[in-house]
Amino acid sequence: MKKLSSLLLLLALSICWSYAQQAKYVFYFIGDGMGVNQVQGTEIYRAELEGKMGITPLLFTQFPYSTVAITNSATNRVTDSAAAGTALATGRKTKNSAIGVLKDQETPINSVAVWAKNKGCRVGIATSVTVNHATPGAFYAHAAKRTLYHEIGKDLYKTGFDFYAGSDFRDATDKNNPTTDNLYKMAGKNGYTIARGYKDYLKQSKKADKMLLLQTEEASKREFVAIPYAIDRKKGEMTLQDITRSAINFLSKDLSKGFFLMVEGGKIDWACHSNDAATTFHEIIDFDNAIKIAYEFYSQHPDETLIVVTADHETGGFVLGTGTYDLNLQVLKNQKVSENGFTRIVNKMRAKTSNQVSWEAIREALKDNFGFWDKIELTAEQEARLKTVHEKSLMHQEMKLEKSEYAQDEPIASEAKRIINEIALVGWTSGGHSAGYVPVFAIGAGADLFQGRIDNTEIPIKIAQAAGYPIDF
Repeated sequence: MKKLSSLLLLLALSICWSYAQQAKYVFYFIGDGMGVNQVQGTEIYRAELEGKMGITPLLFTQFPYSTVAITNSATNRVTDSAAAGTALATGRKTKNSAIGVLKDQETPINSVAVWAKNKGCRVGIATSVTVNHATPGAFYAHAAKRTLYHEIGKDLYKTGFDFYAGSDFRDATDKNNPTTDNLYKMAGKNGYTIARGYKDYLKQSKKADKMLLLQTEEASKREFVAIPYAIDRKKGEMTLQDITRSAINFLSKDLSKGFFLMVEGGKIDWACHSNDAATTFHEIIDFDNAIKIAYEFYSQHPDETLIVVTADHETGGFVLGTGTYDLNLQVLKNQKVSENGFTRIVNKMRAKTSNQVSWEAIREALKDNFGFWDKIELTAEQEARLKTVHEKSLMHQEMKLEKSEYAQDEPIASEAKRIINEIALVGWTSGGHSAGYVPVFAIGAGADLFQGRIDNTEIPIKIAQAAGYPIDF
């Protein structure tokens, strides 16, 4: 009888221990395009700024559990963001370009966010790009193609999570039904309050049942597809930290339910598509700063919180070192704007001079924004390249804009970026994605599940195991 009592006591204690270790609050951070070298490069850059060898670690790289993940889709060895987002959201592989469906592009599959909702948790989905972009969409939508932005946006309301955030909507109006089928108008009909910017969120959030946080209308008029790059940001513009802080605040209205929050650093990918190293490092530091907001919450609830940080794929085939057995990343501190930011500067110069921007004016702009000639010595060949591009593109209009996945940039901006990358001794193999490993970092309840090389589809499954979500396949 005593043995039976002891066994029952041990069983009861094990159940209590298991319950105590369950993740009640889950943070899932996805750095779009953030491969291993992007993370390592950022840490080396930080160390070089401090004048030391080695690395200055980011917060999330110091989490006690880390591994790498494989990223192929169901149909391609190199995934796109839709298939990768679907794998990270649902635990299932799909065809490139598909969102929340199997590779037949028809069969819908639910995400870990839906599993969390089915358990009774509050749920938030947030990003630095449009709220109906590929990665956020994979958590709430079902679409054959990622470009069906309007349909994906409608699914946002059908799924009905508590909190959504992003720069804005893409294709907010249905081209076939422009007067009635509008994603903004649908918000109120579905019980959502739209806040425009962080200050407006603070005003409206207390009375809101469900929240949709977008950047200000003024910011969207300048660029609706994403919030500004960290390197280009002006005072008062919405940040990924603002978004993360707002999400935690809103989801914490009823902590008894627990919550699941996915936050995407979407513009890391954009900077990598542009092969812009300095902008990439600033985006990853900004991403880390958003994770710090979640870590503050974790510090208050360490036994019930899980934070997982990963990426959907690597972008650009980023190379640290171009053959000289050294790096010179600190030179990138002299780049004050993104490639696209410098394009906007040149566009203003064009407007003032009827497209006849002098070499002297361009030289001064390059000095101010890249440190050329002033803080960075250029070779005769590098200066000649800049002069040639200036002559062809700004005096004779013989060169077209340089296109990357998300931008069209002035040739002089692209050439300046290439030169400062060369001086930094970094390289890129493409303007697209690669099949490289992506990092995975975890801390908190259930973090020990993230060990050993894994497939990206295992990540949401492990999160569900840690949090006790009912997996529906």
